[in-house]
Amino acid sequence: MTALDAVSLVVPRSEIHGIVGRSGAGKSTLIRCLTGLEQPTSGQVVVAGEDITTLRGADLRAARRRFGVVYQHANLLDSRTAADNIALPLEIAGWDKAERDARVTELLELVGLTDRAGNHPGQLSGGQQQRVGIARALAARPEILLCDEPTSALDAATTGQILALLKELRDRLGITVVVITHEPSVVREVCDAVTLLGDGAVLEQGRLGEVIADPTTRLHRELIPLVEPAPDGLARLQVALGHPDSPVGSIDGIISLLRHEGIEADVAAATVETVAGRRVGRLLVELADAALVDRARDVLDHARLHPEVAA
Repeated sequence: MTALDAVSLVVPRSEIHGIVGRSGAGKSTLIRCLTGLEQPTSGQVVVAGEDITTLRGADLRAARRRFGVVYQHANLLDSRTAADNIALPLEIAGWDKAERDARVTELLELVGLTDRAGNHPGQLSGGQQQRVGIARALAARPEILLCDEPTSALDAATTGQILALLKELRDRLGITVVVITHEPSVVREVCDAVTLLGDGAVLEQGRLGEVIADPTTRLHRELIPLVEPAPDGLARLQVALGHPDSPVGSIDGIISLLRHEGIEADVAAATVETVAGRRVGRLLVELADAALVDRARDVLDHARLHPEVAA
């Protein structure tokens, strides 16, 4: 069985790149290949001009230090304080105590936990533990931060805080961030570009603002979910909002367009948000009569709004 098949991925320096896909798509295997924990049967993994698939022993270990990894669960050592957990990779790397202490102090301030330095994991919230995990991943000054489902164990408010921290770290440190996630909201909130994996292959990829605004892409459907209609049998159409090629961009404009064509329509529901500087979303249009569906689809198709019949 092939875990990854002809995957081609380029992540520019200082970009936040999301990798999405369902369970079994190959996301975790890709992370292992990127860090040299898994040796691909063919191809290259080039980091800062160096192909790490050719490295062995001490050279490979040195290359791995370019990466910091943040996991779904922080996996902190209960017997150590927050400060001591952050210091652990520096101890292993042989830093002397004065250097370790200075670096840990710097990192605690960076992740907003200066006052929690002496707390053990059991005394920290889930979000605070994840902040310690991020600080630990940054301890040895990596060039790339790999985040494997970093927020899936957190509530919505804490997720927002962690994503804001990742963005701030990228802006302050210039670090490259790769986020593996199955949560569309994470990609919409923090990523500059996104890749969709499926069955070990790249299905689509591109700049977030471009793929999310184009309803013909699979990524649009992955990242902008359909509006769920009520099961009452009314005639409804799903319409994508924010497509740059459509002359009609607003909800009012779409309804006015249909009514201008003699099709009685109204808004049943809508989801709209700003992603990568674009207003995007989905509109659920309710029609007065099921007999109007085909006509309404023709009108909306002509306006490049890509209507779909809502089940």
